[in-house]
Amino acid sequence: MLLRNVELGDVEAYVRMRCDPVMMADLGGPLPREGMAGKVARDVLRAAADADWIRMIVPDPAVPEVVAGSVTLWSHDSADGPVSEIGWMVLPEFQGRGLGKRAVRVVLEEAREDGRWGVVHAFPAVGNGASNGICRSLGFRFVAAREVEFAGRVLAANHWAVDLRADLV
Repeated sequence: MLLRNVELGDVEAYVRMRCDPVMMADLGGPLPREGMAGKVARDVLRAAADADWIRMIVPDPAVPEVVAGSVTLWSHDSADGPVSEIGWMVLPEFQGRGLGKRAVRVVLEEAREDGRWGVVHAFPAVGNGASNGICRSLGFRFVAAREVEFAGRVLAANHWAVDLRADLV
């Protein structure tokens, strides 16, 4: 497996992840395709500036054009102050192979070495057993069930947090 920064050529992967009803079932439904090229362009700039870590999951480095999903680490303001958040998506044909868990672990390990992210939070949908399982298996602590906003939608999520210096398994 290889993780690489998002590139302008990743629009179709974004469409497959964010505009598909199955992929977006726990996230309030599919997003419109029209905004994906702009989203990729903004993400490429943020990744190139090292503001956000937006990594594409390449299952086989020998076939770099095949993308299995993404893992993203970013900081944003919340009602409780600044928050470092991680999120991931794995396309259906690549699910169940451990790629998501490995990709999240690699990004968290890099974040621990980098030192700027502090405690990292994840907010998988309450019904997303696979993502909640990744949190449990990597040392995240369950904080609470809560509502979160994603793409202008309010979703029921589980709030998990991992202190990279102490909890990461």
